[in-house]
Amino acid sequence: FLTNFIPISDTMRPPLFLPFQLFFTPPTRAFSPSPLAPPAFRHLPTIISAGGGADDTDLVTLLRNIRPPGVSLDAWTPPSSPSAPISTAPALRTLLIDAALGKTVARTPVWLFRQAGRHLPEYTAYKKLRNKNFLELLKCPDDVAECTLQPVRRYNVDAAILFSDILVIPEALGMEVTMPGGVGILVPQPLSDPQDSVARIPTVTEGEAKDFVAEKLSHVLAAVRTIRSKMVEEGHDVPLIGFSAAPWTLLYYMVGGSSKKNTDAGTRWLHEHKEESLRLLDTLTTVVVQYLLAQIAGGAHVIQIFEAMGMMIGEEDFYEYAMPCMERIGKEIKEKHPDVPVMVFSRGASYANSALSHHFDVVTLDGSVDRATAREVVGGRAGLQGNYDPALLIATDTDHTPETVRQSVADMLKTFGPQRLIANLGEGLGGKESTELVEAFVDAVHEESARMIGNSE
Repeated sequence: FLTNFIPISDTMRPPLFLPFQLFFTPPTRAFSPSPLAPPAFRHLPTIISAGGGADDTDLVTLLRNIRPPGVSLDAWTPPSSPSAPISTAPALRTLLIDAALGKTVARTPVWLFRQAGRHLPEYTAYKKLRNKNFLELLKCPDDVAECTLQPVRRYNVDAAILFSDILVIPEALGMEVTMPGGVGILVPQPLSDPQDSVARIPTVTEGEAKDFVAEKLSHVLAAVRTIRSKMVEEGHDVPLIGFSAAPWTLLYYMVGGSSKKNTDAGTRWLHEHKEESLRLLDTLTTVVVQYLLAQIAGGAHVIQIFEAMGMMIGEEDFYEYAMPCMERIGKEIKEKHPDVPVMVFSRGASYANSALSHHFDVVTLDGSVDRATAREVVGGRAGLQGNYDPALLIATDTDHTPETVRQSVADMLKTFGPQRLIANLGEGLGGKESTELVEAFVDAVHEESARMIGNSE
């Protein structure tokens, strides 16, 4: 059947090829299958033209080894690349990637933590239509893709971010995660002691991690691929951000069960069960690295690490337990993908921003960070992300309007500077924000930063 895809002149078609006439297309339609070719074969030219990583290389190699009888290898020169790419994918908008990697941009990029989800009326309507809660939506790649793309359709944001949760890794390790409503996400049976931990949580080695992630987190990886497919289908040109929680944050939930109760459980484990804590952190780090690499392989263009519970660990413990895990994640991702920006957010532990700037492309700032000194803290080692107050996006009668949002955005840009900056929030959207004001924030970032950059040239 491969003769169907080789442009052979009529004079080069000896009688030996007659049995394949069913699948052959005249030479004027090179790389286009005959209408009589089996359906399974008709898509192959599209695969070759659209590009398929190693697959199209393998196909071209195979084609090179197939030639008409009587034609020498030296005389046989099949095409080494498709004659005309077949692709509807828009060119990637690299604004956010460029800013993250320290390149000069024409305007400041912007996206928002929790930009997908409960502040959007379409999200609420979709949950009702699907009759699912948040965790149930995460199990279905099509649901994840829909929720991921809702804010991209509504706002002119410069990135989509995977619609997921930070606790998918504990769940993959065998822990139950629930969402009873009104109290956030819970781990109802946290680890009680080292014996319980050893019995319930496997040690995942570096050699095992890739297969572990592929099996246990297959639904998330399928969602990443589905999102990228839908983005091409709908013509969205922005990059996709993949993410994971950092190991300390994961351990905090695994031994405490909640963000609101047993808040000292994490640090107690570090001090009372140091050996088992280190085993857990090592396993979590190993899985996080492979999980993020798998997201990149599936189509993510940027990676975000969330140390969401940075405020629940003391500075000394942070540097002893949390920082080595984060350093390893940054190092291993960048070694394999130097052109993929890796961003970090150590919420509530901004004292670590200087150290983190040595290992990550972008350091995210929470609302406590002094904007006036933020650049000095990271030096020229990393870009900045954040730290707009989401409370300013909650509509009031007079206090919060599109005009006040624009002014506060201009003030933020003036202090930070519009270059090597990704405008974002100091914490995620909580659900009460006005879509009108969120849109005003996004548009103001683009317009005010473009004006500032234009005036400086």
